[in-house]
Amino acid sequence: MDLERSLRMQARAQARIPGMTQLLSKRPDRFAPGVWPGYFSRARGVEVWDLDGNRYVDMSIGGIGATVLGYADPDVDAAVRAAIDAGTSSSLNCPEEVELADLLCELHPWAEKVRYARSGGEAMAIAVRIARACTRRDTVAFCGYHGWHDWYLAANLGTENALGEHLLPGLEPRGVPRGLAGTAWPFRYNHLEELQAIVVAHAKDLAAIVMEPIRSDPPSPGFLDGVRALADETGAVLIADEISSGLRLNSGGAHLVVGLRPDVAVFSKALGNGYPIAAVIGMGRVMEAAQTTFISSTNWTERIGPAAALATLAKHRRLDAAKHLMAVGRQIQDGWMRLARKHALKVHVSGIYPLSHFAFEYDEAQAMKAYFVQLMLERGFLASNLFYSMLAHRAEHVEAYLAAADEAFGLVAEAVAKGDLKKRMKGPPAVVGFRRLT
Repeated sequence: MDLERSLRMQARAQARIPGMTQLLSKRPDRFAPGVWPGYFSRARGVEVWDLDGNRYVDMSIGGIGATVLGYADPDVDAAVRAAIDAGTSSSLNCPEEVELADLLCELHPWAEKVRYARSGGEAMAIAVRIARACTRRDTVAFCGYHGWHDWYLAANLGTENALGEHLLPGLEPRGVPRGLAGTAWPFRYNHLEELQAIVVAHAKDLAAIVMEPIRSDPPSPGFLDGVRALADETGAVLIADEISSGLRLNSGGAHLVVGLRPDVAVFSKALGNGYPIAAVIGMGRVMEAAQTTFISSTNWTERIGPAAALATLAKHRRLDAAKHLMAVGRQIQDGWMRLARKHALKVHVSGIYPLSHFAFEYDEAQAMKAYFVQLMLERGFLASNLFYSMLAHRAEHVEAYLAAADEAFGLVAEAVAKGDLKKRMKGPPAVVGFRRLT
């Protein structure tokens, strides 16, 4: 493949943009440095074209989970064009934000009030601020990954790596005020005893319990009920982070499926099918605390985000998109496991079906991952050890992908057996966690 323009753009970006990109998950060194194209010229459905004109079928991160329907979805784009034609911003408010609030509360009958933002991280910061304002307390217990804001990274102040068990190890809290140390405490999913220990130590100052309803593993019996009981016992606000899980198992929040009863839930990513929109929904008594603190932004009032969300939810419900996402994800996971057995590779497969991932269980796993990415690119696929399903994925995409993965797994296994893995690679191994890009 000719990647001259793509790699030249990466060099320009590295000189001008700290970290090369705005999103850690899109950094080329997370895939296969020197091989991953990094930039796209256009995208439609599940197809992506890089700056050199190479065409790929995207069987990787699906816009990091934002484009749940597929790229440039015609129905969502039509709604956005209509919003643009009508004017996206004025001195008055757009009615779409009220219509979207009604719809979100219809999908989640326990919720009564809604506030908006335009990205997941800031929406989580809003939810935590509301919880602290409601309870007049400071401490947060959390499980999972919840973004880049101070309230979350504070968990790593004065510790080795408190966030290491929560998706991204190695996150430095530099720039986070040291006075926030001791305000955020992690517990692991399905480890109720860890949350109980936090409650024992901080019950009188516990403002919120923040967690993803589901990530890699299903909830153990009694775990979610136990979390809810501890929230009730302490008066803490229970916040469900649906930024990744939302719209994957149904047309609303995964908490409705797994049986978690939150006080607040936060949505972004898939909600706008790639257009910026985030929503914080919750019980009236909690959400009204937003009136007692200052939470306000000009760009939270523009029209495109709510218009995109309304169109996305309408299509998602009409076509029962979640059923398709689950089916495609299951085919991929089953395929990975079958191919691992065929080629005698030690591979661990996990995640809910629409957000699937696998890991090579070897010391040189990151080199194996980068070589797999390289081999799949050569076969016309954007692919990694992650697969986020989209409504636009069809049976022919899955079939062709698994045929290519069969070849790639075979070559990876051969390279490991012969001990010449790094000689076959066109670039260095993929990185894990967070590392400064130099």
